[in-house]
Amino acid sequence: MDAVRLDVWLWAARFFKTRSLAKAAVERGKVRVNGQRPKPSRTVRVGDALEVERAGEAYGIEVLAISDSRGPAPVAQALYQEPEESRKAREEQRALRRAAAQGFRPPEGRPDKKARRLIRALGDIDAL
Repeated sequence: MDAVRLDVWLWAARFFKTRSLAKAAVERGKVRVNGQRPKPSRTVRVGDALEVERAGEAYGIEVLAISDSRGPAPVAQALYQEPEESRKAREEQRALRRAAAQGFRPPEGRPDKKARRLIRALGDIDAL
């Protein structure tokens, strides 16, 4: 076998849990093959460069092997190779998202009497 459908390969490489999720991601433009927006039925060959966006993370990978069946994770990871710069960029984006999430801490409960007075004293901050 020298080629397989894109959505089947994404499913076999464990980028998506089901083939229908892989097909939907391709149709929504979350996957690019050699810089182009493909259809789910496009064939993938060894050496193709894929850009996959999944859960807010972008993967830049190169296809090393072809498979149309889903196997264990170590076998699926052998189907592709991710360059070091892609991995580093993904880790930096993850660190930025974590830092942004730690910046805002919602209050644990309702404001007490002192906090309510401060809120009233400040007025409507959003109106400024």
